[in-house]
Amino acid sequence: MRGSIPGAGLLALLLVASCSDGSTTTAARGPAGAVPHADAAVSVVPLDRAGNVPTHATVLVAASGGTLRSVTVKGPRNTLTGVLSADGTQWHSQDTALPGTTYEVTAVAVNPEGKSTETRTSFSTVKAAKTFEIKEFLPDKELTGLTVGVGMPVMITFDQPITDRVEVERNLTIRTSKPVLGAWHWFDDKTVHFRPKTFWPANTTVRVDADLEGVRGGRGVYGKRDQSIRFRVGRSQITRGSTLTHHLTVRRNGKVVRQIPMSAGQGGVWKYHTTSGVHLAMSREPVTVMTSPGIGPGSPGYYQMTVYNTVRISNSGEYVHSAPWSVGSQGYSNVSHGCVNISPANAAWFIDNTLIGDPIIITGTPRQLEPTNGWGHWQEDWRQWLKWSSVKYFTTDSL
Repeated sequence: MRGSIPGAGLLALLLVASCSDGSTTTAARGPAGAVPHADAAVSVVPLDRAGNVPTHATVLVAASGGTLRSVTVKGPRNTLTGVLSADGTQWHSQDTALPGTTYEVTAVAVNPEGKSTETRTSFSTVKAAKTFEIKEFLPDKELTGLTVGVGMPVMITFDQPITDRVEVERNLTIRTSKPVLGAWHWFDDKTVHFRPKTFWPANTTVRVDADLEGVRGGRGVYGKRDQSIRFRVGRSQITRGSTLTHHLTVRRNGKVVRQIPMSAGQGGVWKYHTTSGVHLAMSREPVTVMTSPGIGPGSPGYYQMTVYNTVRISNSGEYVHSAPWSVGSQGYSNVSHGCVNISPANAAWFIDNTLIGDPIIITGTPRQLEPTNGWGHWQEDWRQWLKWSSVKYFTTDSL
């Protein structure tokens, strides 16, 4: 994606001058008295031998008195692609240049009689004081699997702070097999996530391209390399549970596939309330060792226990998990320290049938899930989500 074209006014002025040898020639009349056309003139921005050119600057080439036959902008490591106007008189680059690089511009123009004029110029881009790249790019094969639930966000974490968020965000491209309206959202200067306005359509293929090589991330900071991920959104499975009715209802593609008695947080102390809101399945763990939050060994209320078949739903220690000790309360009352307790049989089924990114929606408690508690992205409505986007919403490109 490109921004406005810098130097466009300068280019208009340059079009009155030739970049050939600068001499003026009066054409001789031919046998029939016709006056031959003058050579085509070519103008280039950035100007010849310009230095410290921004990497995002657009290279502009224009012909007067003729049309462009070819344009190449070549550096030691890459060649910039571009687009020719419909009338063949103007060409502009589409790619981001690399920092600290000298590019050679070669343009060939022809006049109406077919006589060609070749123009060669060069320019050098600003040097990078520091580079940045993606430190974590989710979903991925190891942490989430490549088939995910309909609530799964795209999550990017950079290794350096980003101050030029607009330039970075506009070089993050999402392509999908089904059109999706969505937006990026900056949580801090190293973290940007994408989510659709509503849950992903089931069975959607997604490709995310972070074309960041040479992209300015801040003063003197430029992208080190391009990176991409590809994943698939699976069937739609949404689980809803109420701490008032003490049941989970699992719907797959709109149909109820399982009703599960549960026991949620007992309350009393704020941390013992299960959070209400739209949680996402963050991990599936066959074995988890749980300890009491904020309480050390020897203190009243301290516990440490091994729990099986757990699905994490927040960063504050909440799971849907097997709890054989509370089966008698499941479906009737809330007795846990904040987790969602279900029977061993139901827990084994739930972990086997859950994808990372599946929505698990809990209602009925006074404690709300914070948007930054785990993957609580859906706790923000669409208007709130857009407040932290640099380029606002867009419809994904076709895959």
